[in-house]
Amino acid sequence: MKAFYAEEQKRHDPKAFLSSGAQKPNPEKPERVERLLVGAKAAGCTIERPRDHGLGPVAAVHTPEYLDFLEHIFARWQRIEGASAEVIPNIHPIARDGSYPASAVGQAGYHMADTACPISGETWRSALWSAWSAIEAAEGVMSGAPAAYALCRPPGHHAFADVAGGFCFINNSAVAAQTLRKQAARVAILDVDLHHGNGTQGIFYARPDVLTVSLHADPVRFYPFFWGHADERGEGPGLGYNFNLPLARKSGDAAFLEALDVAFQRIRAFAPEALVVALGLDAFEGDPFGGLSLTTQGFSRIGEAIAGRGLPTVIVQEGGYLCDELGDNLTAFLTGFGGGKR
Repeated sequence: MKAFYAEEQKRHDPKAFLSSGAQKPNPEKPERVERLLVGAKAAGCTIERPRDHGLGPVAAVHTPEYLDFLEHIFARWQRIEGASAEVIPNIHPIARDGSYPASAVGQAGYHMADTACPISGETWRSALWSAWSAIEAAEGVMSGAPAAYALCRPPGHHAFADVAGGFCFINNSAVAAQTLRKQAARVAILDVDLHHGNGTQGIFYARPDVLTVSLHADPVRFYPFFWGHADERGEGPGLGYNFNLPLARKSGDAAFLEALDVAFQRIRAFAPEALVVALGLDAFEGDPFGGLSLTTQGFSRIGEAIAGRGLPTVIVQEGGYLCDELGDNLTAFLTGFGGGKR
């Protein structure tokens, strides 16, 4: 399997984020890349650099207002006397259907959902190269490869069409799905990250051409809190095209695999022509976020089960944070995937 990654993706290096009101070191560190690269190579992947795909494929899922903000906000922020070293919002609108602020501070609050997505001078380019890795993987599958892996860092599934959040800026899984739509009439996104892919859900919530399915920790007491509940089914033309399967914390491999079978039933009923897997490894029992207590062998079984669907598949890296087994978990998933029907 080919894997796609560009060194520019390491340059984004956020320093801190707020968790329960306390400032803590940001876990979305460049070192994640090194461990994931080791894991991908151990699974037999060949690492290739993506091409510069420009803004077109990204603008297909994100608003021009938002992309302009991401590109220029850091330089604007630095002109504010006493501003923080990174762009971090301190005010948010109660509703987002009113006027659009002109100030950098107001726009940061408008376009950033939380304090876990600080923007530095390197963020824009790193996020673009991350998205271009997803596009390259999707194009590889469109050209006939049964599957491809995009080592996307920074991750993307918490990014809405015009909002960053949860370490995410450009929604790589959504960009991959939209790219696949050039050839595939219907695309399914299966998100197996610990956290609900709220941004992905939001982007496609009113669309019937992309089915969004997410297995994740129950958000009633867990990030992202306001999205990811079982009664969120889509709206308008997209009603019935969103499917959430919230799981109890630390529920383990068996519960996850059982929910995965339910997810496959819904995906089969949609009859997609291609699949995007938003691969989070933070559901692991030893991940810093506590996870769903999945084991390394559990990731192998998940990969094998997904491969058994027999769909052209783009695997997009989402979460999974620094622990000794991070690379091993990726190896297990990709090896299991290759040992399915690939």
